[in-house]
Amino acid sequence: MTRITELHKEWLKDDEYKQEYNKLEAEFNLAKVLIQAREKSGLSQSEIAKRMNTKQSVVARLESANGNPTIKTLSRYAEALGGHLEISIGR
Repeated sequence: MTRITELHKEWLKDDEYKQEYNKLEAEFNLAKVLIQAREKSGLSQSEIAKRMNTKQSVVARLESANGNPTIKTLSRYAEALGGHLEISIGR
């Protein structure tokens, strides 16, 4: 186990940390889905960026859960992978 993983487990025992971390769950999940989809496609960030007509740094930001991407941007990402965007609301 990495040091950061160990620290994270320890920090999750703090209610305030855990509450703030949980607020970011949707962003973390989105980043995970994007990365997994790209890896499954066998494409690099640079290849996705070229297909989206943008820069690799934009793709890296999407995959790092930084910012608030638009639905249009997420659709372009999905199309660059040869797919389409699907959105659902869970309960």
